[in-house]
Amino acid sequence: MTTPKEEKVQDRRRSSVRNISPPDSWFGVRHLQILLLALLLCIGYGMRVNLSVGIVAMTDPTINPGFKTYDWHDDSIILSSFFWGYILPQVVAGQVSKNYGARWFLVGTMTVCSLFTALIPAMADLGSWGVMICRIIQGFTQGFFYPCVHTMLTKWAPLPERSRLGAFVFAGGPLGSVIAMPVTGWISGSSYGWPFTFYVYGLVGFIWAIVFAIFGSNSPCEHGTITIEEKLYIETSLGVRTEHSEKMSTPWRAIFTSLPVWAILATHCAQNWGFWTLITEMPTYMKNVMNFDIKANGLLSACPYFTMWVMSFVFSGFTDFIINKECVSIGAGRKIANSIGLYVPAAALILLGTLGHGIDTTGMVISLLIIAVGSNAAHMCGYQVNHLDLSPTHAGTLMGITNGLANIFSILGPLLVHYVVIDKHDPEQWKIVFLIAGGIYIFGNTFYVLFGSGDIQPWDTCEAYDDDDIEKNVKPAEKTKL
Repeated sequence: MTTPKEEKVQDRRRSSVRNISPPDSWFGVRHLQILLLALLLCIGYGMRVNLSVGIVAMTDPTINPGFKTYDWHDDSIILSSFFWGYILPQVVAGQVSKNYGARWFLVGTMTVCSLFTALIPAMADLGSWGVMICRIIQGFTQGFFYPCVHTMLTKWAPLPERSRLGAFVFAGGPLGSVIAMPVTGWISGSSYGWPFTFYVYGLVGFIWAIVFAIFGSNSPCEHGTITIEEKLYIETSLGVRTEHSEKMSTPWRAIFTSLPVWAILATHCAQNWGFWTLITEMPTYMKNVMNFDIKANGLLSACPYFTMWVMSFVFSGFTDFIINKECVSIGAGRKIANSIGLYVPAAALILLGTLGHGIDTTGMVISLLIIAVGSNAAHMCGYQVNHLDLSPTHAGTLMGITNGLANIFSILGPLLVHYVVIDKHDPEQWKIVFLIAGGIYIFGNTFYVLFGSGDIQPWDTCEAYDDDDIEKNVKPAEKTKL
């Protein structure tokens, strides 16, 4: 049961979509902040995945004989060590970004992450444990990225543009993978050698940190050059006084007993299980069962990620359109997008598990992989921005909670393959993996559809603009619409 004040917040958010017009400028300060956040995730994902490609050149003396190589037999442990650090700071990152602002935490963590990216060649001389130290610190610093990004989006993404701006930021991750894999492979095999890859990403990260320190800002009310029109458009469309949010205490009990929060957590865990199973194990499946080495084809390796990046714009534009035109509520729009993002990949995985073997189905498998990863982009304007809908005040903390727990499933999904697929050439064992992942996708999204919400929650405690505030903040040309 909502109170009159809470219902007023809901009404204000709904009416803002109809009544507030955006500034005339096609590129505003909010767009610059969104672009910088997208670049943050793009560079961060590049740092995350470049070792996956670079470690091949680091351990194979035949690829580039002019550079040092190492006799390591624990590649999977080295690569997974990133997540050991990544899971730890999530909730803390959400809290500190809410209380103190996200800007300087992002500058600091990106600086440290860049430093230890550039140190990987030197630390490799100490042994695999030296690289693992770098990966753990990389993971720990990047554990601040998503909670801080969510805190920034609550201040900079107006409600009518939330799906598009949020998806643009989150799509930076897949784009970073698209760029990092072929670039790392090319550099590793060139005269520059594999160490140069880590120096390049370290340098790019340092440059981003400097640029964000200069041009980044925690919120419109703290930005020095934003126009009055754009500031009022952002804050009035959000229906809250964003400058007060950092003063609010965190309602832990209410958060952990909230069904909409559990709905996000369920679908977030399902997404991570299915996505990482699909991406990390599909090349192994294709090589051993389909006799096709997709890793050897750079274009096909990057194609699913590139499709995901392109489709993020399609799905986010569609989601904003149906919400802004009041075809559906915010919650229904999120559920439609999320259902596309999880049910379609689930169908692809189940189909993979039921494909007949003995005929050449390589083309179909590749097509299913591209469809599954491409359609998965819809989750970026589903549950991934839903934290902002439920609680503009505590969105960073919510993301820290769900992202921290869900990334455990990023490890468990591929780990299941280790125990189930004893014989990597046996399609029946792979069938079990695909059917389980598809089932988890279905369960997670069904739970979200049943219990998710697009309404701001009673425990958010953010102050709504009252009628006098709206009247003062809306431009004269806009008053005629009210």
